[in-house]
Amino acid sequence: MKKVFLQLHIAILFAGFTAILGKLIRLNEGYLTAYRMLISAVTLAIILYLKKKLKVYSWKNMLKLFGTGAIIALHWVSFYGSIKYSNVSVSVTCLSSIGFFTSFFEPMIMKRRIDWVEVLLGLLAIAGIYLIFNFYPEYKMGIIFGIISAMLACLFPIFNKTLLKEFLPETVTLYEMTGGVIALCFILPIYFQFFPAAYFLPTTSDWFWLLILSWVCTVFAFILSLNSLRHISAFTVNLSYNFEPVYSIIMAFIIFKENKFLGPGFYLGFTLILIAVTFQMIRVWNERKLRKE
Repeated sequence: MKKVFLQLHIAILFAGFTAILGKLIRLNEGYLTAYRMLISAVTLAIILYLKKKLKVYSWKNMLKLFGTGAIIALHWVSFYGSIKYSNVSVSVTCLSSIGFFTSFFEPMIMKRRIDWVEVLLGLLAIAGIYLIFNFYPEYKMGIIFGIISAMLACLFPIFNKTLLKEFLPETVTLYEMTGGVIALCFILPIYFQFFPAAYFLPTTSDWFWLLILSWVCTVFAFILSLNSLRHISAFTVNLSYNFEPVYSIIMAFIIFKENKFLGPGFYLGFTLILIAVTFQMIRVWNERKLRKE
């Protein structure tokens, strides 16, 4: 069991490292996302083909998968845009507003009642982001991108809950990556009118980091996470992923020395967000215990 938990936390560490790679890769966020999804899709297609698990579905089913892939693509574009226009620490902190958006969108989509405690905890996280916004107006565009990223990030897990009842996780990922690439072919020409790209072909260093991002932080981390799901509950996996922003910030402090550019305002805002996330984790844990009893 220790080995399983080690694999899970390696997968989470790789997920946290994606933000670092977003800073290291010089490509515009649009091209960065397109290359990541294309490399990941091709790699997964080859792996599934060799394992004889590659499946073709009806157009109706593929459109559902492609649609979710388009949301993921937009989430990654805004996430990497947030990093480009601010920094890693601010970007991953903005992602903590996912809880606020989830508290509204999940009840709407899943047709259940709104949990107002979730809304209040989400508002606490928003208050933390507002503090950072006030202390660092130069990161305004990055924070806006980060909030858009969080809003989109709360949507695709909700849709994936339904999709995973019909399709295998590997298939879902492959079709979503493919759908993301197709969606970006239509979205990016418009996007570049407002946020132009300096160049579109990756440099040598870009290719190096892109391959790590796609193979290690996307495909390999996905396989590690799936393997852990065979032995521990999805609840434990999802709860553990709350460490991802913490890992990202620690790595940003070590690699980019971002702590030198962040003052009390950031730490105060981050503390409010951490309190909100911690309380939500405790609530979910207690609710799960009560259901077992």
